[in-house]
Amino acid sequence: MAVTLPEQRKSALLARSRIITAIRRVFDDRGFLDVETPCRIPAPAPEPCIDAVPSCGWYLQTSPELAMKRLLAAGHDRIFQICRCWREGERGRLHLPEFTMLEWYRAGAGYTDLMADCEELLRTVAAVVPGRTRISFQGIDADVVLPAGRLSVREAFLRYTPLTADEALARDRFDELMVEEIEPRLGVGRPTFLVDYPAERGALARRKPGDPGLAERFELYLCGVELANGFSELTDPVEQRERFQEDRKERQAAGKDPYPVPEPFLRDLAAMPPSAGIAFGIDRLVMLLLDAPAIDDVVAFTPEEL
Repeated sequence: MAVTLPEQRKSALLARSRIITAIRRVFDDRGFLDVETPCRIPAPAPEPCIDAVPSCGWYLQTSPELAMKRLLAAGHDRIFQICRCWREGERGRLHLPEFTMLEWYRAGAGYTDLMADCEELLRTVAAVVPGRTRISFQGIDADVVLPAGRLSVREAFLRYTPLTADEALARDRFDELMVEEIEPRLGVGRPTFLVDYPAERGALARRKPGDPGLAERFELYLCGVELANGFSELTDPVEQRERFQEDRKERQAAGKDPYPVPEPFLRDLAAMPPSAGIAFGIDRLVMLLLDAPAIDDVVAFTPEEL
């Protein structure tokens, strides 16, 4: 018996294909190498709030980040990848446990360069399906032709919450206030970059020169939805090892698998040039461009349909 999908889903899959084709064209035209790295890896980055799916003693990647940075260290200076990623326990209107990620990395670049990349990408891809540059998502409008706004994390906490960013971290309310009070207000009218995170929230990001309490990290928001997470890369293997060890201790204290230390990545990190990299959610981008109520509406099958 044939599988019947809702008509809206069929249209979304056609649009999704055109969007991904347009994304590839953007990077091909700019001289990026399209790479593929293994989805099953021996050790993911031990971030406390991201849990990997075990796979026969290894793990399904939560991001191709570590492998792609090793390619940078090997001399590939402009690379991108569209791939599948997995994160355990993530399910909701904006989340799938298996999802599609776009990541790109540039040697000799910093996080401000990635912000410019994002603006160009949004302008180009937004015209593919709606045929216009003004996006309306669930009653919230944003024009991607307008220059993106920039707001520091410190400013966002002062503007939208009763606590400073430092107070929120000390009281373990940083993530709660971000999700409930700050994120819904970002990317309204035009895209918004939330920039300069506390160093404690920049696991693989370089510290900001002149203000080492901050990391050169940003997130891109559109119509209240987080689309991307990028940063200037930390290239010091000693500091990165120390951060990994702290993250592993935090995971262990929470009763989670601490994950093995990714030794090949740390070994190659010493050869990595100053660089910047970003993870960009394809499913969410399609959802926004099509004004779909949930991420379920823009994928071929949800987990519950398998």
